[in-house]
Parts: sequence; structure tokens; C-alpha cells
Amino acid sequence: MILALKEALKAVESWPEENQEALAAAAREIEAQMTGVYHPTAEELAAIDRGLEAADRGEFASDEEVAAIKAKFGGG
Repeated sequence: MILALKEALKAVESWPEENQEALAAAAREIEAQMTGVYHPTAEELAAIDRGLEAADRGEFASDEEVAAIKAKFGGG
């Protein structure tokens, strides 16, 4: 491990949990890019389950709701 990373990881111990989670998410993304495998967190798996359950119930966003989200976040 390079020295700069070792020093950064020592500093991370004093970061707020929210910032530590953000760094962990970034590390998972890098790992996924390198390996082609993404390992979702327990929270992400729970969100996926909620989405699948909603789909099973026939709960989908309307075209207008999708358009609003795309406009808000700049998606095509």
C-alpha cells in the first residue's frame, strides 16, 4: 500500500460516519471497475428488495414523474 493511502486511512478514523460511508462507497465502485463485480451493501440490497416488492404490486412511476427526475438530474 502506498504511503499516501496509509496516511489517509489513519485520518479517516476521525471522520464522521457519513464521510466514512462515502469513502467506502467510492472504494466499492473502484473495486467493481477493476473486477467487474459490485458487492452491494445491506442497505442497497434492502432498497432493491423494496423496489422489487413495489414492482410486484404494480407500483411504477408515471411518465411525468420519470421526466421530472430526468430534468432534475440531467438525464437525457
